[in-house]
Amino acid sequence: MAEANAFSWPIRVYYEDTDAGGIVYYANYLKFLERARTEWLRSLGIEQDTWLAHRLGFVVRQVTMDLIRPARFNDELRVTVVVERLKRASVVFTQQVLDQNGTVLCQAQVKAACVNLGEAGDAVRAVPMPTEIIEVLKRAS
Repeated sequence: MAEANAFSWPIRVYYEDTDAGGIVYYANYLKFLERARTEWLRSLGIEQDTWLAHRLGFVVRQVTMDLIRPARFNDELRVTVVVERLKRASVVFTQQVLDQNGTVLCQAQVKAACVNLGEAGDAVRAVPMPTEIIEVLKRAS
């Protein structure tokens, strides 16, 4: 079951999310997780396009995902986001995909790093998150 303080985002499984058998294709769970993290940030007032204009972004560095039960075409799901660890240049999330009954279908841990995107051809490198983002994430944790 999801944690009580978790952010939750609804997802409907579309036909395009499934394989020939009508089961969600494993890689699409990554998209569901990404959408929930993006909407969580937006709910906190962190608009990623604003930071992208300053050449700062978040990139996924590591994912551990356990696919426990299948989701199927037309299912209504809920994707949760909880901050597990917050560091100066990275954040680790615990996320779950649940069905309407609260059964966990997918459990994941995602590490995202703050990076300076530079200009075309520049190396992408990890940098400390802006203080205002860290403060918002601390309050939300």
